[in-house]
Amino acid sequence: MVDIPPKPWPTGTSEQLEPLVRRVLAPNPSPYTYTGTQTYLVGAGKDLAVIDPGPDEEAHLAALVDAIGERNVVAIMCTHTHRDHSPASIPLKARTGAPIIGCAPLALDSDGPRADAPFDASYVPDRVLEDGERVSGDGWTLTALATPGHTSNHLCFALEESDALFTGDHVMGWSTSVVVPPDGDMRDYMESLDTLYRREDRIYYPAHGPAVERPRQLVRGMIGHRRQRERQILKLLDREPHEIADMVPQMYKGLDPRLVGAAGKSVEAHLIDLERRGEVARSDDVWRTM
Repeated sequence: MVDIPPKPWPTGTSEQLEPLVRRVLAPNPSPYTYTGTQTYLVGAGKDLAVIDPGPDEEAHLAALVDAIGERNVVAIMCTHTHRDHSPASIPLKARTGAPIIGCAPLALDSDGPRADAPFDASYVPDRVLEDGERVSGDGWTLTALATPGHTSNHLCFALEESDALFTGDHVMGWSTSVVVPPDGDMRDYMESLDTLYRREDRIYYPAHGPAVERPRQLVRGMIGHRRQRERQILKLLDREPHEIADMVPQMYKGLDPRLVGAAGKSVEAHLIDLERRGEVARSDDVWRTM
């Protein structure tokens, strides 16, 4: 995890990142969103796509409408349905007339680490994209890439004209992604990381944190980090059986107390994966090696 940059942040400002990509930062900073959700506007001509419209907050919607200007929004695209990503899709559709295109709807009750209800129950897409399906406009093409793991419905979007990938919460430059069972799945997450590692993307634009300019290097490190967590878990359980609550402080030294719940969920996700592979077992809340 990298340090959060000092204020002022460019909240509500349309920033040009490359000829086809602009970014508008939403006013929803938190321990889980870094400086806030980054909404991307794709297109330099008459047609735009809006990726991850963000929270339903009037200041953010006004900033998006201002950045869109007179251009035609042909798609409002969501990587997944956590509440910091998709709720603004409906009011933005009402203001622009654009269809909501992207991930499948998913709204679950959760005992996850966040204080807010994590899933957006209001999300209603006009079109759900399957892996490899495309959306195009004047001078740009976006291809959906199925990347389950953080959530089962997570998509990334590849901008074919510039070899850029919009990674949502699957890969972020500031922190590893939280994987929260039962919908979050560590095996799926690792397989999705491997999918990205085999690609040749030039740059990643995540929903939170800075752009990733060395994508394969970062993904390789993330895969190694998760494997290291697995080894930590197995080493602890080789010594004696443990509950998750006892494992977290031993595995995450100096952790921000606000992130303890998220760390526990990631440990649980690793344990479920190891259990499927026959390496650990549980009895009630106590885990042990086989």
